[in-house]
Amino acid sequence: MSRWATFKLGYVKRRNRVFASPRFQHWAARLPIIKWIARSRADAAFDLLAGFAYSQVLRAFVESGLFDVLKDGPLSAAMIAPRLGLSESAALTLLRAGRPLMLCEEPAPDHWMLGEQGAVFASNPGVQAMVRHHRLLYADLSDPLALLRADRQEPTALSRFWTYAGALHGASERGADTQEYSQLMAASQHFVADEVLASVPFRDVQRLLDVGGGHGAFLRHIGVAHPHLRLGLFDLPEVVAHGGAVLAEAVGAARVATHPGNFFKDSIPEGYDMVSLIRILHDHDDAPAAALLANIHRSVASGARLLIAEPMARIPGAEPMGEAFFGLYLWVMGSGRPRSPAEIIAMLHAAGFVRAQVVATAQPVNASVIIAYA
Repeated sequence: MSRWATFKLGYVKRRNRVFASPRFQHWAARLPIIKWIARSRADAAFDLLAGFAYSQVLRAFVESGLFDVLKDGPLSAAMIAPRLGLSESAALTLLRAGRPLMLCEEPAPDHWMLGEQGAVFASNPGVQAMVRHHRLLYADLSDPLALLRADRQEPTALSRFWTYAGALHGASERGADTQEYSQLMAASQHFVADEVLASVPFRDVQRLLDVGGGHGAFLRHIGVAHPHLRLGLFDLPEVVAHGGAVLAEAVGAARVATHPGNFFKDSIPEGYDMVSLIRILHDHDDAPAAALLANIHRSVASGARLLIAEPMARIPGAEPMGEAFFGLYLWVMGSGRPRSPAEIIAMLHAAGFVRAQVVATAQPVNASVIIAYA
């Protein structure tokens, strides 16, 4: 262990002893600057305690249709209640709960309208689909220790959803699960594509292959923004058959090539100067993720680039999203984990890539980006 690491360990131990002291807490509450710091820490601690309640307020807004109701505002609680199937007092309780979360606001007494956050949610059905989807995660996390102690391969509500809805998507059966799946995929890929488009230049890229590209949502966004690109979609045969048709309709069949295959077992198609992995690497445990990177490296020419875009761990300003949220989400899924940029870059070097760099994104909660060079 380095001297710096030893020093840091000692500092953290001393800091925790001081912070845990009632005498220090009493003293800190009375000094102006320290008082402000202590207050912010206390607020953050309460947010940890109350976070589930906040998420359920948001869920109630989505599932009741309250966002759509408030689009017609300003409305009184008496007008809102019957449209939600609630009593007036229950509707008021929900409205008041949403007010400090900026889901709604009351600019004048009993005149309720969308709040700043509410306006964002109301305008984006895909985000609302993500809120509905999280009911599965919360159900699986009702006893987190039992979940962590169980066999990770044991099916969960979340893993069953992805397996079932993903298998049916694009088939003749069009149930609620497949509709939710479509909305989730479209929303998540849209967020990632926006981060990539804002941070990665494509002017010197001629041919882009999306490995594990699903139904082409990411390629569609990139292809529309950059009409010069030739696009390749690589995924399982039943997936690319549907995705290729959708992608061709969006950007033109002449620009699209589909490649059916399994990215663990089959060679990655050659002839592309950029390959992308969009929210793929973190879905897999270390050994299969390393095998996938090695498989890609074998297929690309010297100088070609690999683009990795996904939520990552230990990103400044987005740390809770990385390991607190996606860490548990992927555990519940039974496969994968969020990795830090340093971990991914080490894996890229082990796979044979000569250089890799982090590309800053405006919203790392949506995705961080790494570019690697063969």
